[in-house]
Amino acid sequence: MTSAAEQRAPAGEPAAASGQPAAVNGARRAVPPGPAVWPGAPTPLGARFRVGPDGVAGTNFALWAAGAEAVRVCLFDERGRETQVPLTELTHEIWHGFVPGVMPGQRYGYRVDGRWDPWTGARWNPAKLLLDPYARAVDGEFRLPPEVYGHMRDWPEQQVADTVRDERDSAPHVPKGVVVHDDDDWSDDRRPKTPWADSVIYELHVRGFTKLHPGIPEELRGTYAGLAHPAAIEHLVRLGVTAVELLPVHQFAHEDHLLRRGLKNYWGYNSIGYFAPHAAYAASGTTGQQVGEFKRMVRALHAAGIEVVLDVVYNHTAEAGELGPTLSLKGIDNRGYYRLQDDARRYADYTGCGNTLHVVQPQVLRLITDSLRYWVTEMGVDGFRFDLAAALARSMHDVDMLSPFLAVIAQDPVLRRVKLIAEPWDIGSGGYQVGAFPPLWTEWNDRYRNAVRDFWRHALPDVREMGYRLSGSSDLYAWGGRRPYASVNFVTAHDGFTLRDLVSYERKHNEANGENNRDGTDDNRSWNCGAEGESDDERVLTLRRRQLRNLLTTLLLSTGVPMLVAGDELGRTQRGNNNAYCQDNEISWLDWSLLEEPGWRALFDLTSRLIALRHRHPVLRRRAFFSGRAHSADGLRDLAWFTSRGAEMTEGDWYAPAATLGMYLSGRDIPGRDERGAPIVDDSFLAVLHAGDRPTDFLLPGPPWAERYEVVVDTSREEQAEAPGTVHRAGTQITVPARSVLLLKVA
Repeated sequence: MTSAAEQRAPAGEPAAASGQPAAVNGARRAVPPGPAVWPGAPTPLGARFRVGPDGVAGTNFALWAAGAEAVRVCLFDERGRETQVPLTELTHEIWHGFVPGVMPGQRYGYRVDGRWDPWTGARWNPAKLLLDPYARAVDGEFRLPPEVYGHMRDWPEQQVADTVRDERDSAPHVPKGVVVHDDDDWSDDRRPKTPWADSVIYELHVRGFTKLHPGIPEELRGTYAGLAHPAAIEHLVRLGVTAVELLPVHQFAHEDHLLRRGLKNYWGYNSIGYFAPHAAYAASGTTGQQVGEFKRMVRALHAAGIEVVLDVVYNHTAEAGELGPTLSLKGIDNRGYYRLQDDARRYADYTGCGNTLHVVQPQVLRLITDSLRYWVTEMGVDGFRFDLAAALARSMHDVDMLSPFLAVIAQDPVLRRVKLIAEPWDIGSGGYQVGAFPPLWTEWNDRYRNAVRDFWRHALPDVREMGYRLSGSSDLYAWGGRRPYASVNFVTAHDGFTLRDLVSYERKHNEANGENNRDGTDDNRSWNCGAEGESDDERVLTLRRRQLRNLLTTLLLSTGVPMLVAGDELGRTQRGNNNAYCQDNEISWLDWSLLEEPGWRALFDLTSRLIALRHRHPVLRRRAFFSGRAHSADGLRDLAWFTSRGAEMTEGDWYAPAATLGMYLSGRDIPGRDERGAPIVDDSFLAVLHAGDRPTDFLLPGPPWAERYEVVVDTSREEQAEAPGTVHRAGTQITVPARSVLLLKVA
């Protein structure tokens, strides 16, 4: 082991202070050698309990560490005492060994020896206990005292601090991996397998959704078991969603700057264990019990017909940049796992989080795909939403839709069959890739979000953008065999204002985050309806509730896959915080008492009614793009657009300022056939969207479009009638209330 004082500083850099002791402030104690280790096998990677030679039970350990000089697996008893076992077998850059007698529940980590040469990207430091990248359970919390940094974090000359190796033992301060035994074959599980076109996604946070739910036992709130509870599932079923998209549940760590301010990373976009369910969300225990609890949650959701999609963060890890902690990959093979700059001391950062995984490297690609397959085959999940997916699609530098990551996913027999959702951007050059991902992929469509927000605050110069977004965004996705459901339509997401805040605030109010309101976007495209923040003006409150109904109705009538954010159907507020990533408190948790208030209860009822309407009518969830052409002699087309004069829109109408748009959806011309081969036929609808601040007249189109129209939804009304609504004859001029949506069924 080479001390920091023996390292050579590069030209132009000050050398580390001479005479530094080999161990400082809590040096590693001598550890006795461990039990005998047999050769074992290089696959599978990780710690896998099995029966070895002569029927002896034990655990096979296998770790890829290409440039390492030695690897030791470190076993910890219930009192934290460490026993080290050297892995002496090396096969294809994988260190491995079978340790007899190591049983499920055993806590462990690795120490990896190698060169300390940050100027070439080598950052091995055996004083640091490292989490197994393949650990399937993690026990203990991540704290960030100086001991967990591979370099001297508090070195006086900060410009070279990352080049001075810290010899203090990190083992007492870091979580450990846990050996898990799993022989579950999922034979009793039935995946819903909801087709993309029929899907309605509900983005939720395991802890935030369940933390305040009065129907969930207190000891289960904030956990996987809480989400599996009948009270939680009942809400999802009544709402009608088909899939939950869980904010990150991979084991994650908290950033140092948050811990220093007494905060934590609430959202979880700071992963460090790609195979382990986040331990803090487990009610049953953290020495392997969290795995079974997560599986039971998935089974319960499946039994209710609800799919489970994970929001996954493979673009970066919690180890940050050169000044970040050494928790796992950085100490195993820094150069092999991370993208480095030409100056190999520094990390290439396409994520804004300090580092970027080097997905072009075969071992990194293997880590990611092994993780994905594990969550599908052994944990039962149904799909993934990839955070900053453009970073994963980069080859050496540029985003490349023929990149190794996308190519591997496309041919993988497991992964190509599950739901794949891209957040189609990163922060690097050329990182904005909306509409560019290949078939198999759907995408978060931020152009939909922006257009709908702008329309309802009356900020669009014309209605061209709105027309594309309502009808499936064919300008973005009608290529390469992609379908309308390639567009995941959303108005809000976890990142940004809630729906209620979108109509209550024009400025972010992130003071609680401790960053002087500098964090979070300023591009909110919101409108506060005349008063900033909470108001007791009934006119303002009435208008805000109407705007919420307009936004939800627009979302659920649009072609594509709608995504709701948990609590938007209840009127949840974050008090104007548009970046609540560090607010593990009532700012972020769902307030279930809102359901007891008539106004918010009515919003929930409308949302569930709209979702049910969508499920009943295939014309609202088309599997192919509209053609806009007549398919019969009467001239009726599958999609038509109307001005308030009752005339079909001309080219000039699309470019003219307008606050009103009529969209006719024909149920007679739906392409495709049902499962029995019969043509798909449905009702036809006319949706009239009016964003103006005054009522407007609208002439209902006559034959061949319709003879009569029945009002199904009128967002100007607080309460929606369940019985058949008002019927208007075609050719009648009706009054559309200010800022409202009318949905009329062709009678």
